[in-house]
Amino acid sequence: MTASNLRQEWRKSSYSDNGGPSCLEVRDGIAGAVPVRDSKQPEGAQLRVPASAWAAFLGHLTRGGAVRSR
Repeated sequence: MTASNLRQEWRKSSYSDNGGPSCLEVRDGIAGAVPVRDSKQPEGAQLRVPASAWAAFLGHLTRGGAVRSR
């Protein structure tokens, strides 16, 4: 798989401000893990979060656990 193909698989939340400078991107299709990277530095480092931890994080957000900064 080429680097350009990998780049196409990354996605941002529909809640992200597309004009804003700070977004995380995630990628599907990795067994047991969710890769996360900074959209400002797509060629930079990636975190691989265990899928169970990512699911718990999303569950926390959907239950109203997120705090937005102003």
